[in-house]
Amino acid sequence: MGNLWQGNAASMGIAHDPVHGAQMLVATWGAETTAPVVEVTSRIATRDRAIDFSQPGPVKALDRASFRLYTGATELLPTDGIVRRTASEITRGARNDLDKARAIYEWVVDHTARNPKTRGCGVGDIRSMLASGDLAGKRADLNALYVGLARAAGLPARDVYGIRIADSRFGYRSLGKSGEISKAQHCRAEVWLAGFGWVPVDPADVRKVVLEENPELKLQDEVVVIVPNRLFGSWEMNWDRTGPNTGACHVRASARTWSSSRGTARAPRPSRRRAESLDARVRRGCPVC
Repeated sequence: MGNLWQGNAASMGIAHDPVHGAQMLVATWGAETTAPVVEVTSRIATRDRAIDFSQPGPVKALDRASFRLYTGATELLPTDGIVRRTASEITRGARNDLDKARAIYEWVVDHTARNPKTRGCGVGDIRSMLASGDLAGKRADLNALYVGLARAAGLPARDVYGIRIADSRFGYRSLGKSGEISKAQHCRAEVWLAGFGWVPVDPADVRKVVLEENPELKLQDEVVVIVPNRLFGSWEMNWDRTGPNTGACHVRASARTWSSSRGTARAPRPSRRRAESLDARVRRGCPVC
């Protein structure tokens, strides 16, 4: 809905990532500034997303450039070798792209684990994860694994970064901001399917529920069983997305570089539509994801 910023930088302005189109505020300080400060205020509105897979519709196909971008390989998301072999094994017998997307989602949920000791949100190096057999990590690892496997299976997919701004109305502490939001960064994923467009998924949050709601929980427990179905095809939008394949904020200084944010927000009353005022104060340091 809009962004405002102020601070003691010599210059501030919006820049765009040339590949993914993500916006970021770039602030530059002179070497003489000993205490650089910038404050960003964003006004946002969100709406829950849910896909009815029984009702495909006339969705415009992805253009060629977008299809190449979201099926293409990157340094941390290769689509050949062990990634392609794993994707082929997972999707063997799938009748259509929806079956492929769901099979990969279920495989990631079943074979990964959340490691609370992983630094930040994780690196998302999926080739190393598969080659080592260590499929534990945090959201940027687990959802990147989904994205990479989907791309290797020929499905356009992307990871999407953002921040949780409110508690979950479904009663899961682990799926909400759980306090001050500078520690509530979260990465989700999307896969593009004909007849549905961009479909929201979040296998990493299934594993977060298992670990954080109760250390004794298993995937088969009643409190967990409903989560995988809910998180394939829907997002609870107590979360503000910053765009595909991007972080929340990047601030550059002439003598140093900052790439972290601090923020607070009032939790709104549960509703299908939320409008929040977010005050983000950029400081040195990396928030915990």
